[in-house]
Amino acid sequence: MKLPALLASLLLASFASAAQLTIEQTATGGAIVKVDGQIFAEYIVDQANKPYLAPVFGPTGKQMTRNYPMKTVEGEQHDHPHHRGICFGHEGINGIQSWAEQLTFGEGAKKSEKASTLGSEKHREFKKIEAKGDSVVLVSIIDYLDASGKKYLEEERTMTFRADGKTRSIDMQQILSATEGPAKFEDKKDAGLSIRVPTEMAVEIEKNKKGNGHIINSEGLKDAGAWGKRAKWCDYYGTVGGENVGVAILNHPSSFRFPTPWHVRTYGLFTANPFGTKSLDKDAPDGAYELKKGEYTFLRHLFLFHPGDEKEGMVAEAYEAYSKQ
Repeated sequence: MKLPALLASLLLASFASAAQLTIEQTATGGAIVKVDGQIFAEYIVDQANKPYLAPVFGPTGKQMTRNYPMKTVEGEQHDHPHHRGICFGHEGINGIQSWAEQLTFGEGAKKSEKASTLGSEKHREFKKIEAKGDSVVLVSIIDYLDASGKKYLEEERTMTFRADGKTRSIDMQQILSATEGPAKFEDKKDAGLSIRVPTEMAVEIEKNKKGNGHIINSEGLKDAGAWGKRAKWCDYYGTVGGENVGVAILNHPSSFRFPTPWHVRTYGLFTANPFGTKSLDKDAPDGAYELKKGEYTFLRHLFLFHPGDEKEGMVAEAYEAYSKQ
């Protein structure tokens, strides 16, 4: 076979083996993204006070999000029921919080002070649902509501799903707009974009009980030492079902308060939190701020699901490419 014909043959073979991403809407108003017919992630809009992605599966087929509270699985941690898969929340915008949910406080706490500030993020509609073969784009319009159902903020959330032979990724772009009037963001530890990793991948499953996971950020800080520190990216890796896998969150330079502080816990919570400054570092200035009506905050992060640790997953290299987009 001549060289041009060989190259053409190899190129065609690569296209034939490329992962095909598809999307379908669910009967409950959400959507499911699949890779070659197998589930990658489900966007759920009707089960809590916020939309979330769960379950989410990595490139080896291992589930990369904790089941609880969507399912109760023996051997899993059953703390913090508001840590649902991949989600976004904030403990104080205009005095309203969407970080927690009613399940956090329990049925007997409906009149407690914290429960009385509980609002919701209500998925209103999909602005775009598009499958391009090598990617899927899902744009969700979300209304932020107070306890009485009054809107105080709006979000346009663009999620771009991709997959290749070794990695899967979700590029999350969020525009938080003060559409109704001023929006006051408090400096809170519990705020931002999160993933709750599988229990066995936690650094510490519970006090004095080690998991098999590790945390490392772009500055080389590890495990508990990475909490509250600013970094361009952070990676959480460990063993899930006998395989070494990880998930990194990359913070794009265009994102609000880049590089973000990381509210990343050894028990499995993994959050990019640009809203918490003094609440994460007592020596930092208070990070509270206000959007006037018509103003917005822009956030952009990439979830990178990869094999092995941050080196095998080539997280630093992925960040360099991502940062130039």
